[in-house]
Amino acid sequence: METLATLKSIFPILEPELLAIIHETATIKEAAEGETLINTGQYIRSSMLLLDGLIKVYREDDEGNEFLMYYLEPGEACALTLLCATRQEKSQIMAKAVKASTLIMLPIEQTEQWASQYKSWYRYIVGTYRSRFEELLQTLDSIAFKSLDERLMFYLKRHMDTFGPRIELSHQQIAEELNSSREVISRLLKKMEQRGLVSLNRNYIDIAHPDKFKL
Repeated sequence: METLATLKSIFPILEPELLAIIHETATIKEAAEGETLINTGQYIRSSMLLLDGLIKVYREDDEGNEFLMYYLEPGEACALTLLCATRQEKSQIMAKAVKASTLIMLPIEQTEQWASQYKSWYRYIVGTYRSRFEELLQTLDSIAFKSLDERLMFYLKRHMDTFGPRIELSHQQIAEELNSSREVISRLLKKMEQRGLVSLNRNYIDIAHPDKFKL
C-alpha cells in the first residue's frame, strides 16, 4: 500500500483521518496495459479510485464500436461506477487500462458511510459527479451542434489534454469513435495538416500548434 504521504499528495482534498482509514483497509489492484476492468452488464461491488496510470471509460455497441466518455487520471474516481454501485445496478459502461495502472478498491458499503461521516469525501464525490457531468455536456454539444471537422478538433483536443501533443491513434480508430469513415477522417486530417495544425504519421498524429486547439 502507498504511504500516507503519497496518498495525501494524490488525494489532497481528503481528511487525514479518512486517508488513514483508506491506508489501513483498501485493497490495491494492479491492472496491466490493455486489461479490461469493467464490462457492460457487470454488477459493481467496489468504488474505484486511481492511484497511478490511465483508465479509459467508454461505451461499446453490439458491433464493438466504442464511444469515449472520459479518461481517469491519478487522484480521480469513476463517477458512473460510483453511481451504479450505490444503486446496485448493472454497469452501462466499460473501463480499460490504457497504461499499467494501480487502483484503490473500496467496498461500496464503506464509502456510503463516509458520505455522512466525512465532509471531504462528500465534497470529493460531488466534485467527481460535477466534473464528469460538465465533460459529458461538452461531448454532447460537440455531437449535437458541431460539424464533423469541429468534432474532430474537439476529439483531438481531449486526447491532447490527456496524452500530450502526440496522439497514437490510426485514422481508422478515430473514424470508429466519431462514427465516420476512415476516408472522411483522413481527408479532414489532411486539411488540418495543410493548415499547419497537425503532422500526420503512420498510426500517430503530432499536434503542431497546441495553442490553436481552443474550443
